[in-house]
Amino acid sequence: MTFFLPNKVTQANALQVQKDGLLNSSRLRLVDCSELQDFDSTVLTILLAWQKKLMAEGQSISFEHVPEKLRVLAGVYGVSSLLGL
Repeated sequence: MTFFLPNKVTQANALQVQKDGLLNSSRLRLVDCSELQDFDSTVLTILLAWQKKLMAEGQSISFEHVPEKLRVLAGVYGVSSLLGL
C-alpha cells in the first residue's frame, strides 16, 4: 500500500499531515510524492519523523516521484542520504 502526500505541506497543515501518516502507518512504507507541489522545509521534518517511527518498528520507508525541489531542499538541510533521496 502507498501513502500519498497532499499537494500542499507547509507549517499550516504539517501537524495534520504527520498525524494522517501516523494513523496510516501501514501505508507509510511507500510514500508517493507525485502530488506534492507547494511545500516548505516542514515536509522534511514529517518525512524524518515517519522514518524514525518505522525504523523503531524494524521497518523501512521509501519515497517515489520526489519533486526535484524536494531533493534540493533535502540536500540543503543535509538529510538527503538519511531519507535515501
